[in-house]
Order: sequence, then structure tokens, then C-alpha cells
Amino acid sequence: MSEVVFCRKFKEDLPKMVRPPYPGPKGEELFNSVSKKAWDEWVILQTTLINEKQLDLSKKDDREYLNAQLDLFLDNKDHDTASGFTEI
Repeated sequence: MSEVVFCRKFKEDLPKMVRPPYPGPKGEELFNSVSKKAWDEWVILQTTLINEKQLDLSKKDDREYLNAQLDLFLDNKDHDTASGFTEI
């Protein structure tokens, strides 16, 4: 098994995640197309969005919102950030 993956976000070969981030087909797709670096950055953004927007992941709408933000983030499209948040 290869230790690198062509990252969907960074468009280059980078170290891959240790294991799929989710069970099932979606997790396998992410495992095979997203680097550990991109996933680690997503986890930080995801945590920020959950806290800032007070998402309840037991609610389908909140899960769908977060999954949409994941796809936007990985495709380098405009995605939500916390209000007042600026990147360094």
C-alpha cells in the first residue's frame, strides 16, 4: 500500500491518512483522495464551525451542512469560517 496520496485539496502527492476517517464508501473515497495534512486542517475548521455555529450533529440538517462545507474546503471553494476569524 502506498504511503502517499494525490491530494484533492493541495493537488500534489502528500502523506496519506493512517486510516479512513469514516466507515463506508465516503471514508474510503476520502482516504484515497485526501492527504493527512488536508484532513488535519479540515478537523480544525470543522471544530471551529461546530462550536461557532453551535451545530448539533444529531440533526440531519447540521450534518448535511458540515458535509457540504467539507466538500467546499477540499475543492478549494469558498467555505464558511467563524465570524471574526482571520487566518494568519
